[in-house]
Amino acid sequence: MGKFCCMESDDGGLDLTGLLMVLVITVALMALCFQQPRPAGEERRKKCHSVYLSTPSLLTPRSPKLTKHSSVLTSSIKSRNKNPKDINVLVAGSTGYIGKFVVKELVNRGFNVIAVARERSGIRGKNSKEDTLSDLNGAKVCFSDVTNLDTLEESVKNLGFPIDVVVSCLASRSGGVKDSWKIDYEATKNSLVAGKRFGASHFVLLSAICVQKPLLEFQRAKLKFEAELMKEADDGDGFTYSIVRPTAFFKSLGGQVELVKDGKPYVMFGDGKLCACKPISEQDLASFIADCVLKEDKINQVLPIGGPGKALTPLEQGEILFKLLGKEPKFLKVPIGIMDFAIGILDFLVKIFPSMEDAAEFGKIGRYYAAESMLILDPETGEYSADKTPSYGNDTLEEFFVRVLREGMAGQELGEQSIF
Repeated sequence: MGKFCCMESDDGGLDLTGLLMVLVITVALMALCFQQPRPAGEERRKKCHSVYLSTPSLLTPRSPKLTKHSSVLTSSIKSRNKNPKDINVLVAGSTGYIGKFVVKELVNRGFNVIAVARERSGIRGKNSKEDTLSDLNGAKVCFSDVTNLDTLEESVKNLGFPIDVVVSCLASRSGGVKDSWKIDYEATKNSLVAGKRFGASHFVLLSAICVQKPLLEFQRAKLKFEAELMKEADDGDGFTYSIVRPTAFFKSLGGQVELVKDGKPYVMFGDGKLCACKPISEQDLASFIADCVLKEDKINQVLPIGGPGKALTPLEQGEILFKLLGKEPKFLKVPIGIMDFAIGILDFLVKIFPSMEDAAEFGKIGRYYAAESMLILDPETGEYSADKTPSYGNDTLEEFFVRVLREGMAGQELGEQSIF
């Protein structure tokens, strides 16, 4: 759980009314901050409930499809034996939290990396062109707009050389309804279309493990694109993909570190055991994504991935933090029903004030992460399974906490996601 503003009563107990008021007011204020004018006549996009029904089970990865065009696919697989310096990799979302590490990892492995970036990047566009060029040192930076296909295609055309692989690390910053479809679906599809037009034969997608239980708009947007990406590979022209579905990122679990360090309680929902995750570091995830560029065993696969070690509940995460600080554990347990009540109010208000649809969505996102595990959902049992969630890398959450306690959250800012 990220940052929460909590209120306590005079006797040290939880003031539930105060907490509820803060939650509702905070989410409502976020709606006012994030809402954008809706173009006249624009209809809300229909929820793609049917998309995830056709998505392969996480426990039954797809294998490369053999058709009458299998010789073409075989040729595509053999091309992965090329020297990295002869492979042009286009990275969309290169300035994001994971994207920067992916660019660095690919550069270190010797690939010719083209990093697509906005002229003003970072949280709320705080980074200039010069900042971006410095952050993406070693890559050729292509300033463009992934939300505009014509602009993106013109930018890739002006590079003057073909693209071999596209890696998309694009993701909505806020999780709002409109932004989710604009980035997680439309912009990501633009990177696919532009990449294929200029020669790309493989697409690596950074998705999320939570799409296996799609209750949120950004999950539906991601699943719609995943389905279309798989269809491209089914067309039999030798095009392939790798869909990477990571568990929780370290930064999403670090929002309370400094608060606890300052003597505040560790906030969790219920008994702190409602959910669990196997968090993965940005560097380990970047390494796994880079593996997908060339490794044959990752072709046409849906790849759930977590970090090393056992799955951790919020209670266990808090215990690790208090142990590192040498403090007696002090937890603030919030009934999950408070969020359900707040969401119910927001859903009602949306019917009166449609502009508050993002506020209602933010509440649902917070509720989802408070109760749903970031682990493989076993279709046979309907339960989350830590044992069936693959692990990768070496970095642990405890090591991350140690670093944050020493250095703070610099470079790990939650930005628009801090409410969660």
